Amino acid sequence: MSTKHPIISVTGSSGAGTSTVKATFDQIFRREGVKAVSIEGDAFHKYNRADMKAELEKRVAAGDHSFSHFSLEANELAELERVFREYGETGKGKTRYYVHSDEEAQKLGTPSGEFTEWADFEEGSDLLFYEGLHGAVKQDGINIAGYADLKIGVVPVINLEWIQKMHRDRNTRGYSTQAITDVILRRMDAYVKCITPQFSQTDINFQRVPVVDTSNPFISRTIPTLDESLVVIRFKNPAGIDFPYLVNMIEGSWMSRANSIVVPGGKMDLSMQLILTPLIHRLIDNARRA
Repeated sequence: MSTKHPIISVTGSSGAGTSTVKATFDQIFRREGVKAVSIEGDAFHKYNRADMKAELEKRVAAGDHSFSHFSLEANELAELERVFREYGETGKGKTRYYVHSDEEAQKLGTPSGEFTEWADFEEGSDLLFYEGLHGAVKQDGINIAGYADLKIGVVPVINLEWIQKMHRDRNTRGYSTQAITDVILRRMDAYVKCITPQFSQTDINFQRVPVVDTSNPFISRTIPTLDESLVVIRFKNPAGIDFPYLVNMIEGSWMSRANSIVVPGGKMDLSMQLILTPLIHRLIDNARRA
């Protein structure tokens, strides 16, 4: 952790909705005049698309059917930890970008499935913002969680997460339902061992729970809307959280436990604005006084 150069980490599985949460953070940063530098978890994959395919084939041939991008060893997590540490100490660092599509390739001038070159962060940032799969890892000698000042978990219930992934990968990446299903099955071991433990390290978890039938996510034609959902917001340390204020400001909300509030899905963005804005201000104010 660093008072002078704070780090916010948003972590969640593929299809969990971390990109949507990032959009809310971006809105807060613009409104509050906060200059953030951003890094994506995909930038720290160990393999480009072709090399990952070859590595998967090699491991399957050897009897390993659980290797995936979720796996710790498929990512440069020591490098991500170093970037967090360096930014916390100096406010500087480097990142790159993993190019997912031909559209992104045209914008970035790098072929789809490849990484851009490493580039320095912009000077004079107020904080570092991370969004990806491994932003709160603390295991196997890696302690990324220890360098993040505010850790957010995005954790929809599993069937909803799968529905969101199915629709995203079909519509934006052109994958077949069978191919996506195969990926989900291959990732399950690392999901349990590498992804879920992070949500015990996070400071706040946002868990969306649909109130419509999602019993067979593999045939779902639509994603449950926010208005067809509830969001459970859990605080690891509820000290200093003004729950009466939140319940009063967020219509239809209630406390389910001493550290948890439940809000209507349509109020998720408002809830995030109300909860996160003062926390971001606190980080920035502490940094400026340091």
